[in-house]
Amino acid sequence: MHFARNKSLDNISSNAFSTSRSNSSVLDQGGSPVEESSPSQPSLCPAPICRQFWKAGNYDTGQGSKAPLQNGKNHLRVHPMFLHSNATSHKWAFGAIAELLDNAVDEIQNGATFVAIDKTSIPRDGSPALLIQDDGGGMSPEAIRHCMSFGFSDKKMKSAIGQYGNGFKTSSMRLGADVIAFTRHLTKRTLIQSVGLLSYTFLTQTGHDRIVVPMVDYEFNASTRNFGPMLPHGKEHFSSNLSVLLNWSPYSTEEMLLNQFDDIGQHGTKIVIYNLWLNDEGDMELDFDFDAEDIRINADPKLIRTGHHPKPVFDKHIANLYHYSLRVYSSILYLRLPQSFKIILRGRVVEHHNIANDLKFPEFILYKPQVGGSMEAAVITTIGFLQDAPHVNIHGFNIYHRNRLILPFWRVVKDTTNSNARGVVGVLEANFVEPTHNKQDFEKTPLFQKLEARLKEMTMEYWHFHCGLVGYQQVKKPPPASVPSQKPVTSTFHSCVDQPVLLNHRSLVIDNQIPVSSAVGSFGDNVATLTDVSARSLGQSIDSHHIRSLHGLNIKRKEQNSAVELEHAKRHTGSGSRATDTQHNGVKQPAKNIEIQLHDEETRSLEKENEKLRSQLLELERREEDLNLKVQEVRSELGDAQREYARLLAESESMDIV
Repeated sequence: MHFARNKSLDNISSNAFSTSRSNSSVLDQGGSPVEESSPSQPSLCPAPICRQFWKAGNYDTGQGSKAPLQNGKNHLRVHPMFLHSNATSHKWAFGAIAELLDNAVDEIQNGATFVAIDKTSIPRDGSPALLIQDDGGGMSPEAIRHCMSFGFSDKKMKSAIGQYGNGFKTSSMRLGADVIAFTRHLTKRTLIQSVGLLSYTFLTQTGHDRIVVPMVDYEFNASTRNFGPMLPHGKEHFSSNLSVLLNWSPYSTEEMLLNQFDDIGQHGTKIVIYNLWLNDEGDMELDFDFDAEDIRINADPKLIRTGHHPKPVFDKHIANLYHYSLRVYSSILYLRLPQSFKIILRGRVVEHHNIANDLKFPEFILYKPQVGGSMEAAVITTIGFLQDAPHVNIHGFNIYHRNRLILPFWRVVKDTTNSNARGVVGVLEANFVEPTHNKQDFEKTPLFQKLEARLKEMTMEYWHFHCGLVGYQQVKKPPPASVPSQKPVTSTFHSCVDQPVLLNHRSLVIDNQIPVSSAVGSFGDNVATLTDVSARSLGQSIDSHHIRSLHGLNIKRKEQNSAVELEHAKRHTGSGSRATDTQHNGVKQPAKNIEIQLHDEETRSLEKENEKLRSQLLELERREEDLNLKVQEVRSELGDAQREYARLLAESESMDIV
């Protein structure tokens, strides 16, 4: 990628993989010259040769692409066609928008409190454009050049979502042919603002055979109280870059260009994506008109338009709507968001939606995969039935990575005949597997394949034990091999219970203590099923005391399931013998008594555990009240101290005056 640098664009040259440190652009040491866009060009910004994204990569750059390397030097050049081919990694427009939201969310650590997504209009012709703005730390001149280059990423922290240094280019070029970025950054007590243009239209219309990115920088002058141009490479260099910006951006004068900083404040970034792509039918791919508070994917197949009134023809569950509604998708895009940060879509705050809160009869399963050698990861999966089960034909896991949704409602059980897995949904954060570059899938590594197998097993286990709770017929395992009928059956067996006895799964969360009802091993990994916990506890630690306290309940449940199989086998093997029937009748009544006793015993045990948890909850509520009172007292004392400080300061100033 190349940034306009020399005295005129006729002399532009830049190296795609070397960046100067002094606010200059990347330099090209070879290739053909680039013609400057003269001020005599039309005032309207020309549209790209083709406005349909999937066809826009086909253009001929003419003789420019055949220019030999200057002086035979081995320097790489990035062809403009790469901008398009690189953007094809995003098959879905909302996936591209999510990349830009990620950049804003990563700025929370730098003080960002919001990211706003909205429609704006191009001043030249009034055409719609996409605006995305945040109040993060902004970018220095060097940082914005890295942002518009390929492969540069300063996000090394594990908490950062971005990591490949490619998201801005792929996402912006997937949404429109051109993007202009405005950023303001405070560095060394000096405000610096920069403007950069990445224009597929400019490159294709002028026949470039390399990517050129014009940029200008301004520095705040404390004496004049205004921003003035930074000229590290001379005034002509600055003027040539500004000329391209004014000819090919939406803003035809420098004043209009600088006015875009008026609402940024002391720091932040604003990007405007224009010449938005059209779909195959020639309509704008992003629909700004269907809902004034949303951005939709145009030609939504789940809606039939009758005049101005849409008629719903499909289930309006979130699992379907996120495909076509940016408001719905952005509400589930992040597993956690601080209360101080807001996503604002077309003027209205997006309400964060935790999918785990949509589940009934939830269970929490601790999964510890081996991620390499003796290293072990820990993942808590929330699994349950959707509130509308069994009336919704939805199944799948919502898998997050570093707080970001990668796979929404991913179906691990492909064959759902006989209603298997219908309505079963899960939520987990899998940081031990790596997402693909477009963050819409995971790399198909053995570790991920192992996770997929475990989630499938987890789904079927949950379905087997809980499907009766939502109205399906309880699933029973097939009977074992036939038992010789002539041999009397005298084995003692436990109670036959079709459905597990469950407490209210949304009842309690005591500190970080998560009651555990069972422990199931699989694939050589440690797994524990967590029950009786609010869905809000996702990601909390597990108290070993509670794991031990309810571990015995799982043993009973397994024994009860074995009793079902044994009783079923005895009935089948004794069908042709009166003596065997008599023996079954002889043990049938005691079995019922044992069943009742065990059921009562388990119920009493659960009631005691419930009472214990309730008492702990009351104690925590009391402690919370005490802490709230202390907070109020401290705030009151702080206020008194501040007032006293103000009084003393005023007295000190008055004494100085005297």
